[in-house]
Amino acid sequence: MRSPVTVIGECVADAFTDAAGSGPGELALRVHPGGGPANTAVALARLGTPTRFRGRLSGDVFGRLFRSQLEGSGVDLTGCVAAPEPSTLAVAELDAEGRAVYSFHAEGTADFQWTAAELAARPADGSVCVHTGSLALARDPGGPAIEEFLAAAAATATVSVDPNVRPLLVDPARYRERLPRWCELADLLRLSSDDLDHLYPGRPLEEVCDRFHAAGTPLVVITLGADGALASLDGTRITVPAVPVTVVDTVGAGDAFTAGLLHHLGGRGLLGGRPAGLTVDETAAACRFAARVAALTCAVPGPNPPWADRL
Repeated sequence: MRSPVTVIGECVADAFTDAAGSGPGELALRVHPGGGPANTAVALARLGTPTRFRGRLSGDVFGRLFRSQLEGSGVDLTGCVAAPEPSTLAVAELDAEGRAVYSFHAEGTADFQWTAAELAARPADGSVCVHTGSLALARDPGGPAIEEFLAAAAATATVSVDPNVRPLLVDPARYRERLPRWCELADLLRLSSDDLDHLYPGRPLEEVCDRFHAAGTPLVVITLGADGALASLDGTRITVPAVPVTVVDTVGAGDAFTAGLLHHLGGRGLLGGRPAGLTVDETAAACRFAARVAALTCAVPGPNPPWADRL
């Protein structure tokens, strides 16, 4: 039986503009339950990994949508906080390549108000991995509390971090300031090429990987969209091609990749503390599996990762 993974972070209502449903003087929106950590939790559970989500869920209409999506995918929500604040909303428009351009409505919303006491009441007992990142880790006041949680969990669990840089809400300088601490805590760091364009524009990928290794992270994976992924295991690089697919949109693809990576590593018994037994061949196999999960997510609208039987 697989061991559980704990995911901490935000849920975001992704409201996509719907030109077909709009009329004169009005704009129709189609809302999907999203948010990087929540997307990763959904994808993990659908793949068959027992998944516990630690989130602050509002009781508003969007919060009910999040609960339905997470519970319907098999995610354990018993560690969530019933938050009095409203949900986070992102209004998105797709460009010609299916990539979402967002505007955020996130001031004073539920996702970013974590306290150390709330997280301490919901420990990661028995989890072989704790995954987090994105806005909940980068924004105050909740981000430092999540860092404390990771530090406590790192003794027995693999720590996975996806910074998921959102410059409209958090200055990239904030991410650069906090990344050394995240790298110190993380066993796995997954970023996209877009993240690196915001953080270290123009710097070679290999140089950035070595920066993260020097700060303490043994496994760095950079997803490159249609160009696949680059993985660096303590400085040994491998590349994995993308899986060809007719792209509807790329929303949630990176989160699905991370879930596929963790699911594969968990199935090989390679989660739980530092990945001392991880080899380059196993890393490549995990990335190939993750690329398949991401491709299937790109083939449907919104952050809707595949169930295991589709693989």
